[in-house]
Amino acid sequence: MKSNVWRNSVGLEPGQDWKREWAAGILSYFASVYIVMVNAAILHDAGMPLRAGMVATLLTAITGCLLMAFGGKTPIIVVPGMGINAFFTYTLVHSMKLDWREALAVVAVTGVLFAIVAFTSLYRILSDAIPHNLQHAITVGIGLFLTFIGLQKSGIVIAHRTTFVAIGHFSDPAVITSCVTLLLALVLFIRGTRGGLLISMLAGTGLAYLLGVAEAPKTQESGHVFTGYSEVFTGMDWGGAATLVFWIAVFLLLLIVVFENIGLIASQTLMAGRPERFKSSLRALSVANIAAGLFGSSPVVAAAESTAGIAAGGRSGLTPLVTSMLFGATFLFIPLVAYIPDSAIAPLLIVIGGLMVQNVREMDLSDMTELFPAFLVMVMIPFTYSIVDGMAFGFITYPVAKLAMGRGKEVPPALYGIAGLFVANFILHALL
Repeated sequence: MKSNVWRNSVGLEPGQDWKREWAAGILSYFASVYIVMVNAAILHDAGMPLRAGMVATLLTAITGCLLMAFGGKTPIIVVPGMGINAFFTYTLVHSMKLDWREALAVVAVTGVLFAIVAFTSLYRILSDAIPHNLQHAITVGIGLFLTFIGLQKSGIVIAHRTTFVAIGHFSDPAVITSCVTLLLALVLFIRGTRGGLLISMLAGTGLAYLLGVAEAPKTQESGHVFTGYSEVFTGMDWGGAATLVFWIAVFLLLLIVVFENIGLIASQTLMAGRPERFKSSLRALSVANIAAGLFGSSPVVAAAESTAGIAAGGRSGLTPLVTSMLFGATFLFIPLVAYIPDSAIAPLLIVIGGLMVQNVREMDLSDMTELFPAFLVMVMIPFTYSIVDGMAFGFITYPVAKLAMGRGKEVPPALYGIAGLFVANFILHALL
């Protein structure tokens, strides 16, 4: 009887092999654990202490996986999303000038609104309001943005007074390290090597020290791993909640979180043969986003790496349950993250960016009223170094292009309102 209760709690059906679920959970962990280090580095760029960012990322991943195990009962791994973390740091903090604590408040509010969307039929209405081309263009644009950030951090691309960007100096050992790490990550990924990105990051770290690119940190943060985390846990700053910029940030983050997760969960539950668990998985993920704000992390997503565990036979919540336990064990290795240089992390951003660009295959490229607004989203996100501004160009252009062709009725009414908000945002910034 107790065995049946336990099986039902994670959606493990009679006849399913629990050993295979354990193997899938272990594989999912090694496929996604690199995110802990990469996400902490991106949060650190926002001003958050590095060790605290590691703790926040791990606690968020553990909670998200547990919610998916017992709430969604699907083999989906929940971790802070790549791309969304770039939005958190480089748009909310760097471009919109929010403090990272205010950005955490944005994440918490977004999580609450996402839960409202997920627990009602609003997720269908909101999803239908944004054309598929624009949805995919956002993912592609963020992928290009991540690639650009990775190229900058690696030194492969550098600033130039005349052309703004130029190729880096290949005599620089840091650039050599980045290039070798990038090639290794690409080869391991193409070959489907388990934990390939993690392996390439560790190999890149070793090469960096071998070539003298990196140095052991002169001062290590003292105390246990949770030292200093108190300023991050429930560290949201609500001082900017009365400003228009804050709510524009919430609105834009909500769009990104909802669109990305609806697409990911739909494809992953279908791949696992559990499409009926789409709604429960979406709801579990929405609650996990509230936890992300409380723990001090950028928003979570249904990790693309979940497909590794599903392909290995994961079919129930036991898979993320196993992954969550392994994430818990990762706390033992937090002090080592300070030894990983940018030259070992940046190439992973380039590979991940390339994966996100694959969404261009889902776009309709035959209709110029669909193509050009999507094109503007894709190119303006990296060229303006702002996800918000890049989205604005496409969302404003879309109804204009449709109206120019006398096809204004094809534009969902809600999209006119969204375009108006983007115009208002530009006007507001021009006046300030």
